[in-house]
Amino acid sequence: MLLLYLSVVAASALAAPAPGTTGERQGTVQVWPDAPNVVLVVSDSFDGRLTFYPGSQVVKLPFINFMKAHGTSFMNAYTNSPICCPSRAAMWSGLFTHLTESWNNFKGLDPNYTTWMDIMEKHGYRTQKFGKLDYTSGHHSISNRVEAWTRDVAFLLRQEGRPMVNLIPKKTKVRVMEEDWKNTDRAVNWLRKGAINYTQPFVLYLGLNLPHPYPSPSSGENFGSSTFHTSLYWLKKVSFDDIKVPTWLPLSEMHPIDYYSSYTKNCTGKFTEKEIKNIRAFYYAMCAETDAMLGEIIWALHQLDLLEKTIVIYTSDHGELAMEHRQFYKMSMYEASAHVPLLIMGPGIKANVQLSDVVSLVDIYPTMLDIAGIPVPQNLSGYSLLPLSSEVSKNEHKFKNLHPPWILSEFHGCNVNASTYMLRTNQWKYIAYSDGASISPQLFDVSSDPDELTNIATEFPEITYSLDQKLRSIINYPKVSASVHQYNKEQFIKWKQSIGQNYSKVIANLRWHQDWLKEPRKYESAIDQWLKTSTNPKKI
Repeated sequence: MLLLYLSVVAASALAAPAPGTTGERQGTVQVWPDAPNVVLVVSDSFDGRLTFYPGSQVVKLPFINFMKAHGTSFMNAYTNSPICCPSRAAMWSGLFTHLTESWNNFKGLDPNYTTWMDIMEKHGYRTQKFGKLDYTSGHHSISNRVEAWTRDVAFLLRQEGRPMVNLIPKKTKVRVMEEDWKNTDRAVNWLRKGAINYTQPFVLYLGLNLPHPYPSPSSGENFGSSTFHTSLYWLKKVSFDDIKVPTWLPLSEMHPIDYYSSYTKNCTGKFTEKEIKNIRAFYYAMCAETDAMLGEIIWALHQLDLLEKTIVIYTSDHGELAMEHRQFYKMSMYEASAHVPLLIMGPGIKANVQLSDVVSLVDIYPTMLDIAGIPVPQNLSGYSLLPLSSEVSKNEHKFKNLHPPWILSEFHGCNVNASTYMLRTNQWKYIAYSDGASISPQLFDVSSDPDELTNIATEFPEITYSLDQKLRSIINYPKVSASVHQYNKEQFIKWKQSIGQNYSKVIANLRWHQDWLKEPRKYESAIDQWLKTSTNPKKI
């Protein structure tokens, strides 16, 4: 009956011829005989709350629902850094952001870093990657990195285009995000023409850009991505009546970090309820298209009789605020931004199970090794999820390292003017900033305040203190913040020197150009003042 359901659901997806692929690698060391295949699908910007009630009511996600019915869903899974490159660096390394010093979208892992896929290859797995990776250093726009480096400068500039929607009016337009569909086709083609013939187990990775917002050229040469773009075909998958218009605090009552983020994201202006609802509807439609790509992989595995031999994992690098807390994008520890989907199904995985344990993306690395029966290094930040999700684990050490009842997430990039640290437990979310003294922390009881509108840090000082001490036992966050301050200044100086006499012209025409060009001398002067200050704002 379930396979019939899969057949009916998948029949609605459009298949297309796939081009040939390259980059396949083969290992030399034999894995244990019954090692399953593994497929990891990682999307971008997918709010994990859409995978369970009540968020699941707003948009049809048939293949995520199929994975829920056949596997284990982690209802409290989080990114370790709510921005693309640092989050993915944590996932591919199994280490917290401060340990790899993946501070922003420009600073990730070294290209030669040994990932879990490299280890699986060495142990005999066939490996293949398609689509978005984005975990190594040196990528993203000049604007993106300069904004991150200068976040301590005493100015406030809009760095993004105003969030907007763009509709393709065709009811039959299915393949909106063409690049993602091409990579999905390549992955399916690899399964059909390569993986089906292997005698060794394989691991396949597919990275998707969706449901990340699309570029907004109106924002300038180095434009940001503030356009939510879809077609009528996907918009019909959204239940408009179930779309919740988020409550906003008045600008004067916002936490100072939130105000900075809202302003730099160009969200402090007036928005009608219709605008907000449309942005959210279009985002949900983009999530529906993402689900269909996941479905193409699941359907191909089923057709090739590989589904029962393959563990399938779906997750995302971070979420999408979609106008919650008067913001879009990510770069926030609020649930919409930090909460990610995480579903696992396949041989030996518990079916139709929803777990409330807090887990995070650093757990992917040890989980992948545990699936393959490869000993898990003890220096990782993450823990295998098999003890929680599997009926029987292949590794004897499975019960020796159970997942702790907390996760750590940190952020050091653009659109936020202080290093941010989140400690999430089953009930509490504690958010600390910078040196832990100059900016007030936030405390939310997520169980009773799921919308995170009431900061109770001052109301419950004992709990705040206890959580802060726990956070400091995991990470010396004032010291890390000071290191990021120093890194930002050093990198900016190097960049400024590298462009020489063109500096004034280049910096004026980054994503903040609309504001900068009104008073260019004022903003250059603010940077000059910042460069004269000590690199370490506080003595640690």
